[in-house]
Amino acid sequence: MILGMSTAAFTTLHVVISLISIATGFIVAFGMIGARRLPAWNALFLATTALTSLTGFLFPFKGVTPGIVIGILSILILIVAVVALYSKQLSGGWRGTYVITAMLAQYFNFFVLIVQSFEKVPSLHALAPMGSEGPFKIVQLLTLLLFVALTVVAFKRFRVEPALA
Repeated sequence: MILGMSTAAFTTLHVVISLISIATGFIVAFGMIGARRLPAWNALFLATTALTSLTGFLFPFKGVTPGIVIGILSILILIVAVVALYSKQLSGGWRGTYVITAMLAQYFNFFVLIVQSFEKVPSLHALAPMGSEGPFKIVQLLTLLLFVALTVVAFKRFRVEPALA
């Protein structure tokens, strides 16, 4: 049991939070590309992304796994994103810092989605049972290229003036 829930129920909760995080992350990304702030979506994205990592730490594990490392990196990146957005109000270089950290957190979420999909979806697992075969590598490379492109476009277009305190 985890937090009073069966492992299956907790896993379902973790997956739902993760999917909400990924969906809201794309809303935030396209908001930045459209030079829109979307404060409620940003807050939901940051909160659910943090919850994704935090709930991930509660699963039983032995030793440090790639998932643990990504979770730790994600939390560290989210701290910087929160500071950039809420404390520094996107002023000066903090605007770019927010774009990069938010997009990196979204990439980490999507990266884990792909890994989990290749592990859990039978048809994908058959294509890459070890998670290191060609189809898996191609999908991860295309995903990386997509996120680099989205980040560059968001960085160039997100020019919203900081909110006045």
